[in-house]
Amino acid sequence: MGTVMTSPSVVVPRIRVTLWLLAIVGCRASSSTPAAEPEPEPAPVSAVAEPTTAAAVEPAAATVAKAEPPAPEPEPEPLVAPDGTVIEPCGEVPEGMACIPGGPFIRGSDDGPDNARPAQTIWLQTFYMDLNEVTYEDYKACQATKQCLRGGPLYNDFSRPKQPIVGPSWFAAVRYCEVGGKHLPTESQWEKAARGPDGAAYPWGDEEATCELAVIKDERGRSCGVDKKFEHPKKGRTFEIGTRPPGAYGLYDMAGNAWEWVYDWASPSWEACGKACQGTDPKGPCGGEGTDTCGKVNKRAVKGGSWYWEASYATGYHRRFHYPANLNSIEFHHFGFRCAASLEEGRKLVEARKAAKADPAPAEAAKTDGDGSP
Repeated sequence: MGTVMTSPSVVVPRIRVTLWLLAIVGCRASSSTPAAEPEPEPAPVSAVAEPTTAAAVEPAAATVAKAEPPAPEPEPEPLVAPDGTVIEPCGEVPEGMACIPGGPFIRGSDDGPDNARPAQTIWLQTFYMDLNEVTYEDYKACQATKQCLRGGPLYNDFSRPKQPIVGPSWFAAVRYCEVGGKHLPTESQWEKAARGPDGAAYPWGDEEATCELAVIKDERGRSCGVDKKFEHPKKGRTFEIGTRPPGAYGLYDMAGNAWEWVYDWASPSWEACGKACQGTDPKGPCGGEGTDTCGKVNKRAVKGGSWYWEASYATGYHRRFHYPANLNSIEFHHFGFRCAASLEEGRKLVEARKAAKADPAPAEAAKTDGDGSP
């Protein structure tokens, strides 16, 4: 049998078919395996991080107008007395005193005793007043330095340290206040400090004085029924300062306990006193000056009532008069007092107090210096 020969033309088509089939298989294989997706590129990093807080939202805030600061309140117009005196503010208050603001107040009464009439509007500059009556221990301490005049009670049971000093003359009261850098208050100053600006009858108002409010005589007797020791117990006695509630401006015992000397000479009434008792900061007849007399007047004023007398004597407008020497050989009474200070005196007291705290040695040395009469 002979050999079969394959024609070259037949072989070539077969190769082509084989390559075509392999291409199809390859395409199917590649289509069944998904191609890997490319990695996303990282977002670009900004050089400055954007703020995320609410405060960083500038565009909205930029549309709101900036709030203007509130305008300062205008300064109040200064109070000016009819004579042109400008009433000054209190400033820094000296220790142991209260500020009595200046301005008008009602002095006197249309319903009180004849010598307290009429009610009048009086102007005062701002001043300071002692919170309490001068005590026995404080007065005697000044007397021991020989800067203050001798004076004190003749009754027993009146010499407790915190009782008000009673018995010094008007001259002794003036000296004590001056030694302390103060002055004895004028009657008008005292009355405003006791009554306030609106003319109340008492330091607490118009309610009549009782032993709950003041040390006076009531139905139980003098000094609210408290006897003094030893002889004449029913004459009663003063109480220690500050046992009753404070009145106008925080002052104690402006009604009752002890009568208090004031600077003015006596006058028959406010009306009879005339111009000397009117205007701004009046000082009464003779401007308060003189030692023995003011014309025919030879008595000074005392105010406030006492443990010995009834409620009607404790009104702020009540006026009593007595010889300023207060001699036992003529007529002696157990009057006390307290001191006042002008604005200028007050400033000096404050400065002296601060200096004494900074360097106490000079203040101690000053206590031993004095040339006053015993």
